[in-house]
Parts: sequence; structure tokens; C-alpha cells
Amino acid sequence: MSDLQGKTAIVTGAAGGIGRATALLMARRGASLMLADIGAGVEETAAQIRAKGGRAEALVTDCATDDGVRALVDHAMKAFGRVDILHANAGITGGLLPRLDTPSADFMEVLRINLLGPWIAIRETLPHLQPGAAIICTASVAGLRAGAGPIPYSASKAGVVNLVQTTAMALTGRGIRVNGVAPGLIDTPMTAPLFDEARARGREDRIGQLNPLRRGGRAEEVAEVVAFLASDAASYLNGQVLAVDGALSAQLPFTPKWSL
Repeated sequence: MSDLQGKTAIVTGAAGGIGRATALLMARRGASLMLADIGAGVEETAAQIRAKGGRAEALVTDCATDDGVRALVDHAMKAFGRVDILHANAGITGGLLPRLDTPSADFMEVLRINLLGPWIAIRETLPHLQPGAAIICTASVAGLRAGAGPIPYSASKAGVVNLVQTTAMALTGRGIRVNGVAPGLIDTPMTAPLFDEARARGREDRIGQLNPLRRGGRAEEVAEVVAFLASDAASYLNGQVLAVDGALSAQLPFTPKWSL
């Protein structure tokens, strides 16, 4: 497929996981990539793209600061002359337990990276986006329902869901689409402690047992949805957050004993 041919995409949080998988897929579909993350792994992602003949630039920066994102957008414009797609993906969990004693500073750091970061990315790229451009934010099923993540993380991702909706409305008439994905339990560096513990205990088959597909997801499966939302094939999708979770968020909080 070459449905992103000639387009330039900015992807934050591209050092691994969903961000890396999305960047690699978009490159295969013809896009030029401007990648950012706070870790040096983002340079490896860019190197993988270039090794396969694609175009990619990398910047190690904090994607939740004004200066960091401005430098990112400036780099993209100098390297490629345009921005057509923004995937605001960078995020942290802030810890995997639903603690009620989370310190205020820790809570605010999760909000800064997971919610303020996407907003800064949207704000700073908007002056360069033309009609037909696409913005995709990574939310989470934890932002749709309680019980899928720790409290600060869940609150931040609920904010991302609303950010998608309100930004889409604010851009009425501009021809710029804003959508999001809400991944469920996906095997990424962020969730590695959960997957590693399950494997160490010989309980890998229990991962994802709360969803009807009875498994966890792969970063590549989320990337397919992001790439679709970035493409012209999704030209009438706007203001939506698509759950990529094996139907985890579609069910009530019990596991029915249905037999087919």
C-alpha cells in the first residue's frame, strides 16, 4: 500500500511500542517521518526506516514542553517542508497500581506528559496543517472505563478523549480531522512488567483473559488503526476515539458464561 505517499508525519513517543510500530508502518506506506522521544531509541526507529529506503528524521526531546515540540515541528518543516499527519503518542503510566496516595507531583507529571503533551503538539503543528491533514492522539481504554489502569493515567487518558472531541469541534470548517485510538492491554515497553511477570510465572495464557479475544494486543495492531485514521480512507471520521482492545471496553464488569 502507498496510501500515505508524499505525506509527512510527526510521531511522538517513537522510541518503541505503538509509536515505533506506527512509524515503521507509515514509512512502508510512503510517508516521510519526523520522530521524537525522550529516549535515544527514537534514533534507532529512524535508522530502521532509512535502512529500508524510507525517509526519517529523529529528535531526542521532551514532547511535553513548548520548546521541545517547537524544535520538533521546526525540524520537520526544515527537513520535509510540510506536515500532514500528527500522531501524538508519547505517554507514561506513572506506575501500574491504582494508588490513592499518589503524590501530587507524580500525578501532575502524568498529566503533563499524557495530556498537556498532545495539546502542545496539536497547538504547535496547527499553523502548518492544511485541509486534509489528520491528527491522531493515543488515549486508552483506561480513559473510557474505570478499572483498566492507575488513577492518574486513567484521568489523563480520559482527558485525551475529550481533547480529541473538543479539538475536532474547534477546527470546524478547517478540513482537519482529529481522532484517537484507545488501546487495551498491548505488549509494549510500557506494559512490559505485566507481560514479563505473567511469563515468568507461566501464566502468559492469562494475559487479556478479560476480553472476548482472550489475548493481549500487539503494537502493530494499533498501528494499523492509526495509519488508517491518518489516510484519506478515513476522510469522514472525525472527533472519534476507536477502541483497539479486543472488546474489553464493550462489556459489563463480569465475564458471562455463554456457550455457543
